[in-house]
Amino acid sequence: MEDFIKDISNIQTFIDGFSEYGVVKIAIALMAFFLFLFLRKLFSLIVIKSIKKITSKTKTDLDDKLVKIFSEPMKFLFIIFGLSVFLSILEIKTSFSQNLLKSLFTFVIFWIFYGSIEIIKEPIFKFGKKFGSDLTKEITDFLLKIIKIFVASVGIVSILQIWGINVSAFIASLGLGGLAFALAAKDTAANLFGSLAILADKAIKTGEWIKVNGVEGVVEDIGMRTTKIRTFEKSLITIPNQIIANNPIENFSRRGIRRIKTRIGLDYNTTNEQLSKIIQDIKSMLKSHPEISQDSTTIVNFDRFDDSSLSIFLYYFANTANWKRYLDIKEDTYLKIIEIVEKNGSSFAFPTRSIYLHNEDK
Repeated sequence: MEDFIKDISNIQTFIDGFSEYGVVKIAIALMAFFLFLFLRKLFSLIVIKSIKKITSKTKTDLDDKLVKIFSEPMKFLFIIFGLSVFLSILEIKTSFSQNLLKSLFTFVIFWIFYGSIEIIKEPIFKFGKKFGSDLTKEITDFLLKIIKIFVASVGIVSILQIWGINVSAFIASLGLGGLAFALAAKDTAANLFGSLAILADKAIKTGEWIKVNGVEGVVEDIGMRTTKIRTFEKSLITIPNQIIANNPIENFSRRGIRRIKTRIGLDYNTTNEQLSKIIQDIKSMLKSHPEISQDSTTIVNFDRFDDSSLSIFLYYFANTANWKRYLDIKEDTYLKIIEIVEKNGSSFAFPTRSIYLHNEDK
C-alpha cells in the first residue's frame, strides 16, 4: 500500500512539473525511445543478416539454430532498453515501472531457454534410434513438449514472484476453487495418460493409416492431449487421446498384405470341362503372379449355383499395404481372369429371366 501511495506521489510530482519542463523531457524521452527502435532495425538488417550469411556457409546447422533462437529476443531487448531510458529521462522510478522492466527481462531470458529446447531435439532423436524404437519421433516430441511446459511454467512463476505474488500461497488459498479446477482438469489428465498408453503400446505412429472410433485417415501428430488425423477427404480431425486409448484401433499400415475377395459368374452354357479348366488356369495364374502373396490363403472354387450363373469364389492377398498399388494388382488379376474365361470359350453371365405363356384354350 505504501509503494502504491509512493507511485501516485511520483506521478503527481511529474504532472505538477509538466508545465515547466515536461514537454521538453517528453520530447527527449520519445527521441531516445525511437533511437533504440532505429538501432533495433540496424541490428536486424546489418548484424543479424551478416551472421546468417556466415553461418549458412558452415557445415553444421547448430549455428543457424542458435542465430534463430537469439535473434528475436535480442531485438526485443532494444525495446526494453528504450523503455528503460524513456522512464529514466522522465524520472519515473516507481515500483510498477521497475517490476515491469524486471518482468520483461525475465521474459526474454525464458524466451531464449524455451527456444533452446529445439536444439536438443535431434540429439535425443539420434540417441533413441540406437535402441531401435519405432516411436522415437513421437516419444521425442512428447518429451520436448513436457520440457517446454516446464520452462514456461517456471517463467510464469518467476514473473509472478517479481510482482510479489506468492504462488504457493495463492494455490493453497484457492480452496474449493482448486478442487473445482482439479475436477475440470480430470479429462486433461485422462488424455495425458492416454497419450502415454499409446506411446507405450506402440499402437500407432505418425504417418500410419488407421481407423479408430469411426474416424479413418493418416496420423499427422500425436500430442500430449490429442491426436490429429488427416482423413482422405483432407479434413483434419482432432481426437482426445483417452478415446484412442480406450477404443479398438485398426492399423492398416501394419498389415503388410491386403485381401482381394470377389466372385465371378459364368454362363450356364459353360461345360463341365470348361469350368474345370477355367478354375485351374486362374489358380495357376495367381500362383505364378509376383504380386500375390504365396504364404497366405488362396482360394478359387466353384461353390454355388446362382439364379443366372455358375458362381466361382475367389479369395487371395496382394503383396502390399499401399492402396494405389493394391488397386493396380487387383486390376491386373481381374484382366487376366477375363482373358482366361475368353480363352476357354466361356462368357460371363448376366441376370436373365425366362417367361412361359400358357394358352388355356389349347
